[in-house]
Amino acid sequence: MARRPKPEEIVAKLRQVDVLVSQGRTVADAVRSIGVTEVTYYRWRKEFGGLKVDQVKRLKDLETENQRLRKAVADLTLDKLILAEAARGNY
Repeated sequence: MARRPKPEEIVAKLRQVDVLVSQGRTVADAVRSIGVTEVTYYRWRKEFGGLKVDQVKRLKDLETENQRLRKAVADLTLDKLILAEAARGNY
């Protein structure tokens, strides 16, 4: 199974396609040359198009932090519910 490219690598590949297309290659040929399917290319373009490498790194860092914070909130909410049940004597 092939490894997933890092966001920075995806941005570089998207730029590579842009350069090839500007040199007169078709999108299909350019996409094939970076080794992905057109579906993958358009999905990447939708997610990462127009972003710079540092922006992509920041986006991924924020997504990771958001995921960590959501888990922390869920854990604290569960703890609160358990303590509320215990305080009512329903344990």
